[in-house]
Amino acid sequence: MEIKEVAEQNTLMIRLITPASRLSDVMGEAYGELGAYMGRKGIQFAGPPYAMYYNMDMEALDVEMGFPTVGKESGEGRIKTGRIPGGKVASALHAGPYAKLEETYRKLMEYVNEKGVQVYEEWMYEFYLNSPMEVPPEELQTEIRFILM
Repeated sequence: MEIKEVAEQNTLMIRLITPASRLSDVMGEAYGELGAYMGRKGIQFAGPPYAMYYNMDMEALDVEMGFPTVGKESGEGRIKTGRIPGGKVASALHAGPYAKLEETYRKLMEYVNEKGVQVYEEWMYEFYLNSPMEVPPEELQTEIRFILM
């Protein structure tokens, strides 16, 4: 776990409200739609897929899913332009199944409290550094970031 400075990143994204129980299906659809759009338009990926969470309401999760892009691109339909904010973040690498992400979130929040820094609202985001379609669940790697004030 660490506190680090990150650069702002342009993105293409889809933001929606979904029950947490449907999150994996919704994410699969969104990343597929975004990847197909970026491929058709020849848009370069500038990093792994991410999800930004704007609340923790498990019945109505407000989530943005997207890909960082090299330049500022234009969207179409429900695909919008966005950005991952730059600045200080508290970061942790989770290794293992997504079902156990909560453990790393808890440890990261403990770390933030120990360091005496404040997180910005409820916003947090995850970068998916590899894919469940390519590695077994125990080898998944997810970087969790809390935006700091």
